[in-house]
Amino acid sequence: MNTEPSRMLPRRDLLAIATATGALAALPTFTASAAPQRPDASADDNSAYGASGSLNTLWWQAPADDSSMIEQGLPVGNGRLGALASNDPGHEVLLVTDATIWTGGLNGTLDSDGQFPYGREDFGSLTLLARLTVDIPDHDLGAVSGYRRTLDLDRGVVAASYVRSGVTYRREVFSSSPDDAIVLHFSQSGGGRYTGTVTLEGTHGEAAATSFGAKFANGLKYGAAVTAYGSGGRVTVHGSHIEFSGCKDLTVVVSGGSNYAPDAARGFRDPKLDPQKLARTKVRAAAEHSAATLLRTHVADYRAAFGTFGLSLGRSSDDQRALDTWERIQARHTTGDPDPELEAAYVQFGRYLMVSGSRGSLPMGLQGLWLDGNDPDWMGDYHTDINIQMNYWMADRVGLSSCFDAFTDYCVDQLSSWTDLTHRLFQDSRNRFRNSSGKVAGWTVAFSTNPYGGNGWWWHPAGNAWLSNSLWEHYEFTHSRTHLQKIYPLLKGACEFWEARLITTTLDNGKEVLVADHDWSPEHGPQDGKGNTYAQEVVWTLFGNYAAASAELKRDSAYAGTISGLRRRLYLPEVSPKSGWLEEWMSPDNLGETTHRHLSPLINLFPGDRIRPDGSTPKDIVDGATALLTARGMNSFGWANAWRSLCWARLKDSDKAYQLIVNNLRPSENGTNGTAFNLFDIYEVEQGRGIFQIEANFGTPAAVTEMLLYSRPGHLELLPALPDAWAESGSITGAGARGGFVVDLRWKNGKPTEAKIRSVGGRTTTVAYAGKTRTVTVKPGGSVTLKDFAR
Repeated sequence: MNTEPSRMLPRRDLLAIATATGALAALPTFTASAAPQRPDASADDNSAYGASGSLNTLWWQAPADDSSMIEQGLPVGNGRLGALASNDPGHEVLLVTDATIWTGGLNGTLDSDGQFPYGREDFGSLTLLARLTVDIPDHDLGAVSGYRRTLDLDRGVVAASYVRSGVTYRREVFSSSPDDAIVLHFSQSGGGRYTGTVTLEGTHGEAAATSFGAKFANGLKYGAAVTAYGSGGRVTVHGSHIEFSGCKDLTVVVSGGSNYAPDAARGFRDPKLDPQKLARTKVRAAAEHSAATLLRTHVADYRAAFGTFGLSLGRSSDDQRALDTWERIQARHTTGDPDPELEAAYVQFGRYLMVSGSRGSLPMGLQGLWLDGNDPDWMGDYHTDINIQMNYWMADRVGLSSCFDAFTDYCVDQLSSWTDLTHRLFQDSRNRFRNSSGKVAGWTVAFSTNPYGGNGWWWHPAGNAWLSNSLWEHYEFTHSRTHLQKIYPLLKGACEFWEARLITTTLDNGKEVLVADHDWSPEHGPQDGKGNTYAQEVVWTLFGNYAAASAELKRDSAYAGTISGLRRRLYLPEVSPKSGWLEEWMSPDNLGETTHRHLSPLINLFPGDRIRPDGSTPKDIVDGATALLTARGMNSFGWANAWRSLCWARLKDSDKAYQLIVNNLRPSENGTNGTAFNLFDIYEVEQGRGIFQIEANFGTPAAVTEMLLYSRPGHLELLPALPDAWAESGSITGAGARGGFVVDLRWKNGKPTEAKIRSVGGRTTTVAYAGKTRTVTVKPGGSVTLKDFAR
């Protein structure tokens, strides 16, 4: 151990960090809550959305196979409590998840190589909460006709319908945030009846029961409960099951969760909470209301989030509209014909996942809120070298800034633990990434993090800067001073870490510069290089963001001056005279994989924007970045394609940006990269086996919006990378823009026809199109509408 004692952080200071960042004021998770407000039945808008042929209704002609739920199950979620639904007529299956059902813990010791253990017991893993089945024996799939299954993105409802013996049967599934429960409602028209059983089982060895409670080895308590009610028949508890017979309709309500609390001082637990008891309370409270009331309450809440944004990319053909969603995915790939309504629906599907998976609990990691077992690859964790960042690139751009809060609060709540681990362990003599200075300060993370303040796998020194920059960018969109005050300790602590870490080196021309200590360019190449482009770029951005935050909050001006001085001395990458590419390492040689999935050296092309093709960046740097991006190729994993698309959009190459979106819409078959039956993005791990990774479901929509609107503080550009496929006509409404604005934009024949700029805190910005700019001034809360872009 080689930790400098004078730089160790006392526990009282860790608690001070927790208090300052709000970590002791726990987030809402699975807690008791007041009865929700119920919308007036006279204002019921359930019929206003999801009509037949709606552009935001996805549909299929087959249920999910119980053995392929991750590729075929349809997701529901209330931000914390989620499920995959099979919608099989005779055997409905729901795989129920809660964002906090994690094994593992702090993981506060190192392996012999100075890195963190990374297993399901030490680091931990996201796991399932429960499995719910509703068996209706005489409704086997082979005995019904006219089967149709839908995901209504406008209402946040999964539904299925079919005909048996002349009777039309229908079911709806949704996860309600106000009632904190998943609801299944079975109805019919034509005199039919429902008879069968409801079974709730735990997934960690708990026996079937109407409620259960258990505890992991790490001390996390969890539980779930189910109830059911109907009309025209009987619903009774029989042993471990609920039985129903002769019911004209049936409503099943399930809830559950854990005693996780986002409070490091209490070990991330609420010892007073009994999850089983609370789950029973929640399902009983919901069951006091009709299914129509529960649905109306859910839709009103869901629409408040989802209804903030609109997108039209043009009209698809009648032949395309006649196909179900999976047929359209296949046809888009086979024919190569653009399907603009499908492409817009893919964006809205990403927004649906965001609303469903990121409200009032932990943020989404590798698989978001949806699992098909207890052994997700890479533990379903939070990867800090692209996953959690890409998951939230979309939120502000598509009118879902409130969904970003889960990411913010997670980082705030983990900070005291991250700081403690950094001070205790980073300078371990076995850690090949330790600081040569012998000093340590601030905080950093590993490549994987969990919800218990813990790290997994290797140290990721630059991860603190990338997380901090993501949090700062949210401020650029929202101008929320409350948010800025929350994240300020993270930004400052990251700067303190880098102040202790940077080392001085002398270039061939004799100039002394500051470079990052020995590190890795994720996730390839040498691990002992100094000054790799990824670290240099992300730290350069961090230092600038911190100085801006300090000025805005009028805090620590002297320290901000110190950091600005360090920034001026940072080495910035050059173009290799050998390859013509922007160097990834401080070397003219390419020391990694040419077509590697990560675009780490291009992090300041996107998501940063130091590298701009507008003349403000030296041409050789732009050309070198373009050459490196070209070398990386156009065919990779879904998230890597999304990142490539965003970079090409920044370079205003609409053809390449669009092609990469198309590549992500190719149908995944036998585990290949692409879009699954249920629109989840599949990552090909090995031939014949693919897994669900959610980043592309968010990164691809981010790319679509970036093609339509580029923004940075003080500057907006309309239609910077509009492809021919969307050029005829279209619109985007409610799109967030950095600088504190929201934009509504319409276009026709490839040119904007109207742009409404609304301020959410911004005041002055230039608006550019086709090389011409206008300066507009808007009062906060006000708007200005621009037309006549020909002049």
